[in-house]
Amino acid sequence: MGMSVAANHAKGKFAADAIMAAAARCTEDVKKNGADAVINGTIGSIIDENGDLVVLQIVKDTLKQLTPNQIVAYAPIPGFPEYLNAAIDQCFCDSRPEGYIRAIATPGGSGAIHTAVHNYSEPGDEVLTTDWCWGAYRNIIRDDNRVLREFELLTDDGKFNMKSFSENLQDLVNKQHNTVIILNSPANNPTGFGLNLDEWDAVLSFIKSAVEGKDKNIILVSDVAYLDYSGEKQECRRFFKKFGNLPANILPIVAYTCSKGFTLYGQRMGAMIGITSSEDVADEFTAINKYTARATWSNPTSSAMWTMIEITKDPEKVARLDAERAQYFQMIKERADIFMKEAADCGLKILPYLSGFFITIPMIGSDKVCAALEKEHIYLVPLKKGIRLAVCSVSKKKIAGLAAKVKAAVDAAGIVQ
Repeated sequence: MGMSVAANHAKGKFAADAIMAAAARCTEDVKKNGADAVINGTIGSIIDENGDLVVLQIVKDTLKQLTPNQIVAYAPIPGFPEYLNAAIDQCFCDSRPEGYIRAIATPGGSGAIHTAVHNYSEPGDEVLTTDWCWGAYRNIIRDDNRVLREFELLTDDGKFNMKSFSENLQDLVNKQHNTVIILNSPANNPTGFGLNLDEWDAVLSFIKSAVEGKDKNIILVSDVAYLDYSGEKQECRRFFKKFGNLPANILPIVAYTCSKGFTLYGQRMGAMIGITSSEDVADEFTAINKYTARATWSNPTSSAMWTMIEITKDPEKVARLDAERAQYFQMIKERADIFMKEAADCGLKILPYLSGFFITIPMIGSDKVCAALEKEHIYLVPLKKGIRLAVCSVSKKKIAGLAAKVKAAVDAAGIVQ
């Protein structure tokens, strides 16, 4: 390494993002050969059957009607009160948990995750999440001088691995005063897996037993980035009710985002929502996270907040919003169904997929397979233990036959799944 003037904690940081790298190569291929010749399975945004980025029509209409002040004026540091109330209502719907609920506006769900790690763990602490996870968790945790610890998400028969979760959590509780857990469910990125209600019961029961009678705290960060495309609106939210009436030393924080549900990807708007049985913990939540907001991004994005406010205050607009989301949820489901059936037919193994934007094909040697597929103008994302396919971005026409092409590349590479 050459000369460095960075602080010790920053030395050696380098973000090599496999998703962005694959997307960049795909973009160049499209320029040379045209979009029709290329399959882009890298994008974590909804692309319609014509290849265009989806922006919900109700969102487009509302954005156009905002006043200049709504677009450019500074917002309060924690967010407009109307926005925070709307975020809570949109997140929980009929499954609002009991307790003191507070919210702070954040730049997307990633801002909520960053702030939760920053304010509820100590430098050097380990933060627990699943082995199949969004790669940026590692960046967020390392950048805050914490350490990522992974437990195995799935058992051999495709169920939530309660044994791995409980063993890792108990070890951390024994060593640390606070333990932060990040669970991305429903519609886990990159697998599409989600915990069912019984599995949530088991997780929360063990969390309670792990800190019962101890001067220890657990902060459960529920990353629900793909919530609005993970099932029927009320059914997929039922697990939120379980976050109510927990002991005061267990703090669930929901990392909520407008990026997917409102298709406001680049507006970077979200919220961290805390649920607690303690008014003191709730007041502290507001104070410390508002402070961190001021110390980092300072003010949230006014235009995105007003878009959500204007939609959610009108029941007719909410009905349009729900109908559009349901339409695109069905479109993504149909694409996933095609791929899963064809994968089963050709013997290509995939991880359990329930809903969401992504399907994962497990293997060691994903770089080799993805490189071979790119020669056929097929772009997927190589992961450490598999390949991620964004079913949200590949049309039904292009996804038909894709499983067989991936299987052929796996076989040609001599890889046994």
